[in-house]
Amino acid sequence: QVQLVESGGGLVQPGGSLRLSCATSGFSFTSYFMSWYRQAPGKEREWVAVMSATGGMRNYADSVKGRFTISRDNAKNTLYLQMNSLKPDDTAVYYCNAHGGKWSWGQGTQVAVSS
Repeated sequence: QVQLVESGGGLVQPGGSLRLSCATSGFSFTSYFMSWYRQAPGKEREWVAVMSATGGMRNYADSVKGRFTISRDNAKNTLYLQMNSLKPDDTAVYYCNAHGGKWSWGQGTQVAVSS
């Protein structure tokens, strides 16, 4: 059974930083490109960042490029998202999944950026 467990969210002021984690189990983590997604209130879920299985390729949505960094620890089957220079528009529930959303979504982790 695939499990995706996101954590690390919280309330932060504009300009602040957070590091999200996604602990995975139930599938071969090292075989998949992995992505972060987010869903803001009243909006569709959107893709944020992707990383290849071995880490050689990373790509980002234009809205987060230069501020967010995706990484992974294949020994721990865990995906990370370092978020710097946070803006109010980054407020959303953040999810991880295989790129393309192959698995059932986890519960996500709430990020709120507000002064």
